[in-house]
Amino acid sequence: MSKPQKGLGKGLGALLGGDTDLSSIRKPVGYVNKEVVTAEQPKQGTADILRIPVDMVEPNPFQPRMSFDQEALEELTDSIRSLGLIQPITVRRTSRGKYQIISGERRFRACRMAGMDMVPAYIRDTNDQGMLEMAIVENIQRENLDPIEIAMSYQRLIEECNLTQEQMAIRIGKKRASVTNFLRLLKLPAKIQHDLKVGLLSVGHAKVLLGLDDIKLQEYLCDLSIKDGLSVRQLEDKIRQLDQPKKQKHQETQELPDVYFQVLEVVGRYFENNISLKRGNGGKGSMTIHFKSDDEVKRFLQALEESQFGKGRE
Repeated sequence: MSKPQKGLGKGLGALLGGDTDLSSIRKPVGYVNKEVVTAEQPKQGTADILRIPVDMVEPNPFQPRMSFDQEALEELTDSIRSLGLIQPITVRRTSRGKYQIISGERRFRACRMAGMDMVPAYIRDTNDQGMLEMAIVENIQRENLDPIEIAMSYQRLIEECNLTQEQMAIRIGKKRASVTNFLRLLKLPAKIQHDLKVGLLSVGHAKVLLGLDDIKLQEYLCDLSIKDGLSVRQLEDKIRQLDQPKKQKHQETQELPDVYFQVLEVVGRYFENNISLKRGNGGKGSMTIHFKSDDEVKRFLQALEESQFGKGRE
């Protein structure tokens, strides 16, 4: 009688058979068959994955990331202790016989925390500009930089690699408008940039605040958005509400045509200039005369009658 066939729906244990100890097959990746790089050895090719002593590896001076999540770093460290480094870092050889990290600084830090004395790496030949571009593009493509780190990375590419926004957008595979919007974030006050970095404020909120010229108002509305949990639409409505009284005041204080000053001057003679005038859009408005006695009104009426009589005689 044949043994029952093991099914595919019974998990990894069913496929491997019995009470398989998975840890026995999950051995750390060591790249043990690759040549170990030492300071005395000649320069190697760029195709191989080589093991490099950790004390010969230097951080990337162009690293766009300004902070590393400690909890995620510790999780990666535990994984490397168990399985080794699956994805090698990428480095370049320096004139001093050291190796500078192009990409993979987080992985390198985790390897060091895991107690590794050797780290697997690809070796690339590149200059400072190429290294900067690769480091930034690699991080941006992973989409694990905060908005301010991205903006500062874009700015560095423009300034240090002499690129236009259009050229940089092509290099990193982003739309020109997206690049421009991120660069504008660097115009925000430091307080708002901080709130963007730590995730208290979204890029959408920041774009709305960029439309304001008043720094104090920007910071006030930033705090209000965080405190009250305002959506981007609610923030826009709040700005419109604040802006409405300014528009009304502007309408009330707009410059009057000369004819209105002539009226104020002529009529004001009879009422000691105690007269006010309001004019809205389209010429509509009102005139208010304040008088102290009946005599003031009589003198004004007499002046009007004499003016009309004089016109009639003409």
